[in-house]
Amino acid sequence: MKVDDDLARQVITPRLRESHKGSYGRVLLVGGLYPYGGAIIMAAIACVNSGAGLVTVATDRENITALHAHLPEAMAFDLRETERFLENLRAADVVLIGSGLGEDGAASQAMGLVLANIRADQNLVVDGSALNLLAKKNKKNLPDCHLTLTPHQKEWERLSGLRIPEQTVSNTQKALGEFRAGTILVAKSHKTAVYQGEKVAHLEVGGPYQATGGMGDTLAGMITGFLAQFASIDRYKAVTVATWLHSAIADDLAKNAYVVLPTLISKAIPSWIKKLSL
Repeated sequence: MKVDDDLARQVITPRLRESHKGSYGRVLLVGGLYPYGGAIIMAAIACVNSGAGLVTVATDRENITALHAHLPEAMAFDLRETERFLENLRAADVVLIGSGLGEDGAASQAMGLVLANIRADQNLVVDGSALNLLAKKNKKNLPDCHLTLTPHQKEWERLSGLRIPEQTVSNTQKALGEFRAGTILVAKSHKTAVYQGEKVAHLEVGGPYQATGGMGDTLAGMITGFLAQFASIDRYKAVTVATWLHSAIADDLAKNAYVVLPTLISKAIPSWIKKLSL
């Protein structure tokens, strides 16, 4: 499948006049435990700028002030408030877990709650340290839901058992087949590819100017925002276009920058989506 602005226009459609914030998805983002508070903030900024209707963040209580200073549009609560966590989990169309989550007891508890309570009709995006937690689980026991994995090469090694030199297209497809049918894999590298079953889309955008902290968190937030709005069109295409757009914006910014900051990608998202929706 060719990934370019033509594909993006199939996914990014004009907003209906008779719509409201609930029309564009309810999202729960889980992460940002000390000392990784910035990760979930960058994911949330990307998610909101991608157009998700209602974004709620479960994070460290101490991180909420910083989050709201950067993004007053998002709601937030203490990740350790179990009842509130479950309430927001049940209400979400899309759940992202892992950006700055860590792997301590609180992180493991949050991951356990998500895996135990996610429903078949919900989208679950697993990123960052949550991928390491997921790698410790038996794949046969993973919940029935619309799952998207966003590992870099080392995280995919832990999930799949494939060493980096072994991560060919055929081997990756075979390893992905051990997950539930329909699982989407965003295999991040200098040659990022997006998989689902026998489908694979190779991206021809992006570069070393993206090699900086928070880039993956921003991508995860964009994927989550696109799933919140466009999953009904085609989940695989929505994830693929979000991944393409993330790097396409970076390519454009890199014309005048040695390094591209993730927050600058997020700032550019609304204008790019507007252009592609026309």
